[in-house]
Amino acid sequence: MPVRPFPRSADFLDRARVAALLKPRRVRMRLTLLYGGLFVLSGAVLLTVTYLLVAGTTTSLVLIDGVQASPGADRPPRIHRSIGVDGAGAAAGGGPGDIDQQAEALNEQAQHTHQEMIDNLMFNAVIALAITSVISIWLGWVVAGRVLRPLRSMTTTIQRITARNVHERLAVEGPRDELKDLADTVDGLLGRLETTLDSHKRFVANAAHELRTPLTLEHALLEESLIDRDPTVDTFRTNFERLLTISKQQGRLLEALLFLSTSERGLDRPEPVDLADLADEAVDAVRPAAGRRGLRLDARIAPASLEGDPVLVGRLVANLLDNALSYNVPAGRVQLTVGTRAGRAFLTATNTGQRVPDDQVDRLFHPFQRLSRSADDGHHGLGLSIVRSIVDAHGAELTARAGTDGGLVVDILFPERRQAGGTTHILLR
Repeated sequence: MPVRPFPRSADFLDRARVAALLKPRRVRMRLTLLYGGLFVLSGAVLLTVTYLLVAGTTTSLVLIDGVQASPGADRPPRIHRSIGVDGAGAAAGGGPGDIDQQAEALNEQAQHTHQEMIDNLMFNAVIALAITSVISIWLGWVVAGRVLRPLRSMTTTIQRITARNVHERLAVEGPRDELKDLADTVDGLLGRLETTLDSHKRFVANAAHELRTPLTLEHALLEESLIDRDPTVDTFRTNFERLLTISKQQGRLLEALLFLSTSERGLDRPEPVDLADLADEAVDAVRPAAGRRGLRLDARIAPASLEGDPVLVGRLVANLLDNALSYNVPAGRVQLTVGTRAGRAFLTATNTGQRVPDDQVDRLFHPFQRLSRSADDGHHGLGLSIVRSIVDAHGAELTARAGTDGGLVVDILFPERRQAGGTTHILLR
């Protein structure tokens, strides 16, 4: 048996292109064809059922004295024969020899009449189906256009919206249907985009402002060294030390910006994180600085674990401690508490310091926001914003409030760690 060769891939591609060209690209045309196809299909089914019902019926004829009549007539028959359209009949009595011929002729005439009736019925039904199909397709086109009119209006409005007029909304009115839900969803998306764009604009403006100040100082120091007619080694050393300090501040700013962008991107591959170990390392790292500033650092660390990014979580703890130490008062205190609450790891950082108004607490967690803009110790107001971004990336809950003795109380509750294979992971320390 010869084996038929498989068609070449080029043939499949050509067929796919032809099918794609023949497929209607407009939703209105697809809906019209759908409406029309359903109507034609239902009409064809109805026509077939009607034909089967009519074709299956039979007609009986009765001959009385050689005259055609219907069964059940008032005149009593002397000689009669019942005849059906299928030629079957039963003799009810004897009679002249021409009765059979008359019966056969009437039978043929009945069959011919019955067939003509069916043919006329089907011909008229097909014509009526064709006419109504054309009308249904036209009505389907009109109805589809009316249904899709709100979508066209929304599409036109969305195409007109840019970054300059992202505040515009679709504002579709009407009953609460699928189109209304779609319009409200798009309005919600535009609202979130507007908020994000405004946040990015403020972020860029603040970043430019923070970078402009050290660049201006660097330019002034370099210019001072050039215009000094009697420079000395000490002046050069002083200017270089100041330039080095400014460079370190810029490095910390860029590092903070990179961390902020990394945390806002989210988590790629969460892994088990020992929050207690990270807290121990962060406390050991800042304890010398706390001693130099005369601050009391208390750490209450209990076993706690979560799923996330250990680098980001470590930066979160370090930023909270750095913020608590930097914005404090002489002989103040810093307290860090780590543990598990209802099966969820938590971290609480408390410090004394300048009293924070309640309406200013949330603002401190935005980029480049500080309670006082006079700080020149290298802090750029990014520490707490990085903390919030890391919290959001881990799906944790952050609660902050002003402390009774000044400063802030920041509480972070991480999600419950997922269990693998029905085994509960317990950390023992």
